[in-house]
Amino acid sequence: MEIRVAIFEDNKQLRDSLKELINTAAGMVCTGAFPDAASLVRNITFAMPDVVLMDIHMPGISGIEAVQIIKEKFPAVRILMQTVFEDNDKIFAAICAGASGYMLKKTTPQKMLEAVEETYHGGAPMTASVAGKVLQMFRLQSGIAKPEFIQLSGREKEILGLLVKGKSYKIIASECFISADTVSTHIRHIYEKLHVHSKSEAVAKAIKQKLV
Repeated sequence: MEIRVAIFEDNKQLRDSLKELINTAAGMVCTGAFPDAASLVRNITFAMPDVVLMDIHMPGISGIEAVQIIKEKFPAVRILMQTVFEDNDKIFAAICAGASGYMLKKTTPQKMLEAVEETYHGGAPMTASVAGKVLQMFRLQSGIAKPEFIQLSGREKEILGLLVKGKSYKIIASECFISADTVSTHIRHIYEKLHVHSKSEAVAKAIKQKLV
């Protein structure tokens, strides 16, 4: 089964390059490439994507606004943000709006394809420099939280700690000497125990509750 990808990017050259990259990758297909989010709902309905590559800076409806609309209208669609800037406010706003991951446009084609695949499988890929900023922002936002009784296994704590460090599923699997599927299973159990639905929420709660 191919991963269906829709692209929202106002730069035509980059949009065409991303479309070609997706269509030549094994197991992926670009079902739509759009210069803006003016007809967002119609375009998503037409493209029926599993993953959306969303430029954060677009004319008219911004990428962050687009994320909010997609998560409201199409909650099953996962969104991977793209930007040329490591802008703290934009990063935080995109993640809070419901974006799954956040990659810089200078990311290599292979890393971008890996990020799309990881997003599809429920991961939250981030460029390393962005992951560091996210952790810093969540620490600032965490404040004082009332402790909860959350019982994680040793392995779950280990994996949660690696998530907090911004490690990808593939790297976690390698460092823990387990398969990517096993990592996904552990992370699903972690989400259930923490009562969260995304990596960003899990990281924020891990920091707030001092779980790692």
